[in-house]
Amino acid sequence: MNSVQQAKRLEEFKKSVTNKFNIYNSLFLTLPYRHIENVIMLVPLLFDQCEKGLKDGKTPQEILDTFFTNFVEIKDERERLDFMFRIIQYVERQVVLYDSVEDAAFSKLQEYSNSLSIKDYFELVDQNKNWDKIAKKLSTFSARIVLTAHPTQFYTPAVLDIISKMQSLINEDEVNEIDVTLQQLGLTSLINAKKPTPLDEAKNIIYILRHTYYDAIGELFQYVKSNIRAEDFSNYNIMKLGFWPGGDRDGNPFVTAEITRQVADELRLTLMKCYYNELKALRKKLTFKNLQQDLTGLSNKLYRAMFDAKFIIGYPEIIESLIKIRETLNEDYHGLYLDDLNILIDRVHIFKTHFATLDIRQDHSKHYLTVESILKKNGAIKENIEELSDKELIKWLLEKDLKLNPKDYNEEIVKDTITNIQQLKEIQSKNGEEGCNRYIISNSEDIYAVLFVFGLFRWCGWEEKDITFDIVPLFETMKGMDASEEVMQTLFDNPSYRAHLERRRNDHTIMLGFSDGTKDGGYLKANWSILKTKETLSKVCKKNGIRAMFFDGRGGPPARGGGKTHRFYAAQTKDVANHEIQLTIQGQTITSTYGTKEQFIHNAEQLLTAGLSNNLFGKEHVISTKERKLIEELSELSFAKYDALKKHEKFIPYLENRSTLKYYTKANIGSRPGKRGSKKQLELSDLRAISFVGSWSQLKQNVPGYFGLGSAIEAFREQGRLKEVKKLFKEVPFFRALMMNSMMSLAKTNFELTSYMREDKEFGEFWNILHDEYQLSKKMLLEISGHKILMEDEAVSRESVKIREKIVLPLLVIQQNALYHITQNSEYKELYEKIVTRSLYGNINASRNSA
Repeated sequence: MNSVQQAKRLEEFKKSVTNKFNIYNSLFLTLPYRHIENVIMLVPLLFDQCEKGLKDGKTPQEILDTFFTNFVEIKDERERLDFMFRIIQYVERQVVLYDSVEDAAFSKLQEYSNSLSIKDYFELVDQNKNWDKIAKKLSTFSARIVLTAHPTQFYTPAVLDIISKMQSLINEDEVNEIDVTLQQLGLTSLINAKKPTPLDEAKNIIYILRHTYYDAIGELFQYVKSNIRAEDFSNYNIMKLGFWPGGDRDGNPFVTAEITRQVADELRLTLMKCYYNELKALRKKLTFKNLQQDLTGLSNKLYRAMFDAKFIIGYPEIIESLIKIRETLNEDYHGLYLDDLNILIDRVHIFKTHFATLDIRQDHSKHYLTVESILKKNGAIKENIEELSDKELIKWLLEKDLKLNPKDYNEEIVKDTITNIQQLKEIQSKNGEEGCNRYIISNSEDIYAVLFVFGLFRWCGWEEKDITFDIVPLFETMKGMDASEEVMQTLFDNPSYRAHLERRRNDHTIMLGFSDGTKDGGYLKANWSILKTKETLSKVCKKNGIRAMFFDGRGGPPARGGGKTHRFYAAQTKDVANHEIQLTIQGQTITSTYGTKEQFIHNAEQLLTAGLSNNLFGKEHVISTKERKLIEELSELSFAKYDALKKHEKFIPYLENRSTLKYYTKANIGSRPGKRGSKKQLELSDLRAISFVGSWSQLKQNVPGYFGLGSAIEAFREQGRLKEVKKLFKEVPFFRALMMNSMMSLAKTNFELTSYMREDKEFGEFWNILHDEYQLSKKMLLEISGHKILMEDEAVSRESVKIREKIVLPLLVIQQNALYHITQNSEYKELYEKIVTRSLYGNINASRNSA
């Protein structure tokens, strides 16, 4: 973006976001509620004290003590705690207001953006005269957004409704109504009264499908169809939805076969409501006599299907009814309102009867236990799988026919795994094959990750020729990525599995996990290893006549593969298969990045244009041998620094005792535990990436997003080779994208908040290691980019980060103060723990992509 355009965008941001937020925030001052007036008046003063105090090197305890002594005159510790809880409640609502204001300004800000929309893309195609090539690519290309329910997605539907209402009112400058809505917000609880169940989480996300994504995807499809200059355009898969809540048992061990069935029903029933409501609106226009019987018949069936899970109306039946109505409309009524009817027909083609594809995901270790139990029960082994040779084990998995009854087994996980695979046929019969046709295996490191699932399908009553499931290995550890080429080639060489792939159109989806990869290998090494793995797997798939589809397990922040999505996909090399973009949308990113129709369409367009840009411009990215060697060197140097940190004796104790790690599970955010397994001694491998990255984010240290980069680049500088890294930043889009995302992590870092730890007897030395690398990484990244400040080329994002960090600063200081008092075994320890847990919410929301 050029400087003039950036200045205009920043000016619009200050007008439509900063100024409006300040105006509407002042309405909080008039909220007519008891016990809140003092808090509202004093929060700006507390922020001022926090900002000055941290700069002067004061501890959070000293800052708050000064505030309560000099400005509030509260000496009693219990009364101070009550006051802090009220501050937290107020700041949480400030965050909701700011979200609403910023989202309301989205469309205006896009006018000054240089991001490539579908409209821009088509204009460029016009200039390049590439319509045939692009139309052909668009007829097969697709992007799949897979929604997850990780425990940072916790706004209830009631709060989402308030946010949506606020956005509309802000755009219309309805000050009186905004005042009333802020009063409503002040009285509405922002948090769950109790932990949500996996079904609750699924329903919360389905609510967004119904009220945002149904219309957004329909409109995006219509735009492409109307502008592509191909009369027969029918790529209804151009934008697909995937769904993990209720299917992802690795992500959530409380997910059962029953939950999976209920969520599949909920998706279908909700979609029927969308169809029914759209048909109801259409019937007000199609008031013609010869249509009434068919319209009423379809309407009655949809009405029944949206309440009765046992009543099934299939995709073919809905389409046939609508086609018949269309024929009558054309023949007897001059095609009046034909466009409106066609829009509904297209939506039925897009969503069919599934709405979103429910993915099943489980960890390989659980399949291992299940297969071992089955083999033991059937006399193949006495104790463990190792008793069988590879040849014997493969023979059992691919040739032996077994009939399984879940009741024959004692372990709940074995029973549930068998029950679930057996019921998947029924889910497909109700929701269609696309309703549930992917089985993902976490921690895939050998061929058995895939073959165990293939064998379990066979043993659970699926005829081999009827296994209508894609089995998707998830390579997420360094070991898994290193083994992936051999694993896939061995699978392709297996006749039974190869025959299965032929039945699956010779497509193979392969998932790569950024979150655990970064936790395992550090920021640069993980991302570089993933790119190399994609290139290698693209090659091995192509050699075997297989179309590779890469599914990226990307989290919200850069430390989990997040950051600027378009920049990431547009920077992929020409050696990475580019048939389809698939990625997970996690946590609060669901509402912050894809929360409104405008945001969803914009970000969906970004995915499509990123995947298509190479075809238009012919700029296929190539990283030369010399550049690869450089990135490899930097990668190994940064990993060595990160690995040393992981192995530091204080690494896990620091997270356990000085961060919010243990409080993620206490918050009523998500239904799942914060770590895998039940070991008493916490190990890094057991930590979920969400709570791992989120804890660093709450500390405002964001270690996984940059640690090791500074040392790696500094090593090059000491060798007199800094010019090489600068050249790499300038000329290699992949490397630049990583560095820019890392700068976002650094911009959200504030070591002043925890500077008191410098003197900590147990953790002072460890804190200094973190702080030194932060300072070095910031210095080195600014030097190689030539920037004077972090996020220099992203003025609006930088301003947004600054405002958000300002809003939650009092919250962060209160949280750090509480963590300190917990270590001192205060008589109010339980209340301080509640403060830590409560303050997670506002901090997570303000960051928008913190975990």
